[in-house]
Amino acid sequence: MATPAQFRSQARPVTTPVNASASSPKRPSASSNVLNVVASVALSVCAPGPHDNCVVDGDTFWISGEKVRIADIDAPEMDGRCPYESRLAVTSRDRLRQLLNSGEFKLHREGRDRYGRTLAVVTIDGYSVGDALVSEGLARTWTGRREPWC
Repeated sequence: MATPAQFRSQARPVTTPVNASASSPKRPSASSNVLNVVASVALSVCAPGPHDNCVVDGDTFWISGEKVRIADIDAPEMDGRCPYESRLAVTSRDRLRQLLNSGEFKLHREGRDRYGRTLAVVTIDGYSVGDALVSEGLARTWTGRREPWC
């Protein structure tokens, strides 16, 4: 499991302050930012049935009854269109779980998506979890629409 120090060595720092202007699609605006610090909660892989404190895939997880979608990335789908996407989805999900379980993380909420999920930039020690997944090739920067993985 990655320690916060190991995470810092692999992730890029959040270069835009949390209270960024509304012109930045990756960072919350001062008016919409609701910060929540989540202390060491062990997240598992989500199983069928009710979900709480678990990771669905590489960009979605449940914490304390709230379904959170990482706002600044797009990760492969678990039911991928090809074997490559499905394998990458498992790796991405497992890495997200590892990062979230490495210690305290913060949710910088940006609102809700069309499915009712909370959209949030997730950081650990000021480093973006989404950027870490992108730099490791396990997700893409969100461009406003899904792109094929196959």
